[in-house]
Amino acid sequence: MIALLQGVVASQKPDHLVVLTGGVGFKVFVPINTYAAEGEHITLHTLMIVREDLIALYGFSAPEEREVFERLIAVSGVGPRTAIAVVGTLGIDRLRTAVASGQVDVLSRVPGVGRKTGEKIILELKDKLKGADGLIAAAPLNDVSRDVLDALIGFGYSPAEAQSALNSIPLGTPDAFEERLRLALQYFMRG
Repeated sequence: MIALLQGVVASQKPDHLVVLTGGVGFKVFVPINTYAAEGEHITLHTLMIVREDLIALYGFSAPEEREVFERLIAVSGVGPRTAIAVVGTLGIDRLRTAVASGQVDVLSRVPGVGRKTGEKIILELKDKLKGADGLIAAAPLNDVSRDVLDALIGFGYSPAEAQSALNSIPLGTPDAFEERLRLALQYFMRG
């Protein structure tokens, strides 16, 4: 099958690119967060899906995205269109965090993912999606901790950094968002 595709972008649409390589234009479905201008050279890590009613090529800017996509389509009820929407909307790190902490509401914000599908993704991928450090993501968080984690990620920290900052908050700290965020930010000032 086709695992890697290098070429020039002949045309770009919201859900796919046409990549010209060796005189052949390949239609490659890509996540919404993958952008390439016409005429730009591009390398895509691809997965070809061949079914009775479908032959399609899906492309990703990193092999990790392709791997997560493959894990998502292995979940019953999640097809390629839904899986590519999840990868494109959430990205790998946010998806891992959402699955590890049981955030069904985050998954259900993705177009095509309802509450039941989100729960299924969490159930089936909880032990399979690992972070860049090879560790399975942390246990479920309460609402305030989840909000602090989201705020830290919004500030530009990686999910692993944000989780480390959360873990540094002393036990017994009040469950107030502002206080917990202040203490988490102090973690970054120490190092």
